[in-house]
Amino acid sequence: MEFEASYICDSCGEEIVVPIDPTAGSHQHYVEDCPVCCNPNELVVQIGDDQVYLDSRAEQDRSGD
Repeated sequence: MEFEASYICDSCGEEIVVPIDPTAGSHQHYVEDCPVCCNPNELVVQIGDDQVYLDSRAEQDRSGD
């Protein structure tokens, strides 16, 4: 079974579609660079009942910028 999910990049606002590998577990946490602006995004994936939930945020805290 193949899964896809999408998120909005916190840096550039683009919607990014990512493949989800269910063999990596039902709870996944990783960092992926945005293919549009190259800024890192922290992704949290949860898989359950044939649905994928994806939460994302910028990897770096930019509140001090």
